[in-house]
Amino acid sequence: MITIGILVLLLLLIAINLPIAVAILAVALVGVVISKGVPGLYDAALSVFDGATSFPLIAIPLFILAGALMNTGGISRRLIDFTSALIGFVRGGLSMVNVGVSLFFAEISGSAVADVAAIGSVLIPSMKRKGYKPRFAAAVTSSSASLAIIIPPSIPMILYGALADTSITQLFIAGVVPGLIGGFSMMGLCYYFAVRYDLPREEAFSLCRLWKAFVAAGPALLLPVIILGGIFGGIVTATEGAGLAVVAALVIGGLVYREVKLTELYTALIEGVTQTAVVMLLVATSAVLGLYLTESEAPQRFARAIVSLTENKILVLMLLNVLLLFLGMILHGAAAIILVTPIVLPLVHQIGIDPVQFGIILTLNIAIGQQTPPVASVLVTACSIARTDIWGTTRTNVPFIILLFTILMLVTYVPFVSLGLVDAFYR
Repeated sequence: MITIGILVLLLLLIAINLPIAVAILAVALVGVVISKGVPGLYDAALSVFDGATSFPLIAIPLFILAGALMNTGGISRRLIDFTSALIGFVRGGLSMVNVGVSLFFAEISGSAVADVAAIGSVLIPSMKRKGYKPRFAAAVTSSSASLAIIIPPSIPMILYGALADTSITQLFIAGVVPGLIGGFSMMGLCYYFAVRYDLPREEAFSLCRLWKAFVAAGPALLLPVIILGGIFGGIVTATEGAGLAVVAALVIGGLVYREVKLTELYTALIEGVTQTAVVMLLVATSAVLGLYLTESEAPQRFARAIVSLTENKILVLMLLNVLLLFLGMILHGAAAIILVTPIVLPLVHQIGIDPVQFGIILTLNIAIGQQTPPVASVLVTACSIARTDIWGTTRTNVPFIILLFTILMLVTYVPFVSLGLVDAFYR
């Protein structure tokens, strides 16, 4: 009962708009004092330090910084130009360009918010000028950015892998097929709306234009090859791959494109530090909550309670998805991962769900949560760029949310979709 009361208190503190990290730390300290007394606060202080110093978590600030450098170094713009030359001639091609560039961008930054901020600031105004409705432009940009966190590297996967002691490299590989299915499906949905609403084409296809765009974007296109090739080839770890992404983005943006100036580098560093501080503060405070949950054996009791209701894996997965979809609506992605992972992981192991598969399920739930108010962090960012209202854009976004949900169901009940490549390469 104490654990339930603490979790309810946590949700109440979040509901009154207390910063999530502060709310987590407050209720965790209450729990620690109740379970271990005042001396438990010494262990809490150590947990805060240990929680933020895990080696795999170093990848998070590095990938965020790599994404910021892409914006200042002209890499994002050249990726947009290349994708536009490649598929922009199709009816509604600019919306497909939006999806395609999101997939490229995600292969370097791993952050949906960074994706929508970088791509949306360029493509949303362009789509509006071409006659796309602002709500549709915001919906496509937002949904494709959230889909892109399934494509490796992914910051939510890094966070889950560190908390669940699961191979981050295997999580990355498990996200490839669901991400590609989602990307091509979303392009197909864009084409359907383009035909239905007679959306415009871009310039006619030109092989000369495509070649020029390819040459200009060539160094940028090497980034995913360098990063993912190094990680999947076993040459570097995910954390080392993140460092490699920063170096590659600096070299390509600064030496090849010569667009990274000291002032812009300073801006990128500040942006990276700001985004990292939010995530790492959540990680640090969540370690105290994890300390309390471990002492109270709440995760084990939760697992026993679910198993007492049903041991059917299909039903358990359905219950977990309902829980995750609800939390995704009211919590930011990192907070949801931090809160859920230590609680449900014993159940995942007990029922026989592969932790890598569950990591993709969790990430997809986070992607849907980024599109569903009231929190909807990625959707809010897209709406602020497009200058549209959130609820109207959400109605336009429903088909894309349904698509994300369909992929979630596919990954949940057809394990081969996420585990096929993992089994082929690692098992």
